[in-house]
Amino acid sequence: MSNPKFTEILLTNADFLKPFAINLTRDTEAANDLYQDTLYKALANQEKYNEGTNIKAWLFTIMRNIFINNYRRKAKQKTIFDNTPNDYLLNQKQVIVNNAAESDLRIKEINKAIQQLPEIFKTPFLLYFDGYKYNEIAEVLIEPLGTIKSRIHFARKLLKEQISRF
Repeated sequence: MSNPKFTEILLTNADFLKPFAINLTRDTEAANDLYQDTLYKALANQEKYNEGTNIKAWLFTIMRNIFINNYRRKAKQKTIFDNTPNDYLLNQKQVIVNNAAESDLRIKEINKAIQQLPEIFKTPFLLYFDGYKYNEIAEVLIEPLGTIKSRIHFARKLLKEQISRF
């Protein structure tokens, strides 16, 4: 397909992209940027377009892929803007200092709550907590798989109630 013919087809079928861009971005400025990026990428890759295929679907796919790639790129950056007049970019990495004493107390409380569980719930829960799979626990305790799953579920439920009291 010749370059002027492709450009003509592209421009006659590009108006439907603007509402789609606004729907994706929820921002008119970002939508305009996405629209322009889509048209640019379509022009740059016009040799990949097969004449006679649905150009709207091709353009939709290009726009959607650009949007997804931009979204993933922004998610990886994890930067925040400082609204001071200088508009510096700050890395979001923050140093978190753990309080070992508080963590140790919390772990002791959790272990105490586990030990207070009825034996029927405690044994399957501890095996599951140690990394065994449901079917392995069922074989060890010689119980049906559904029984093991429900006992572990109830153990979690009881622990959640106990720990929320602290």
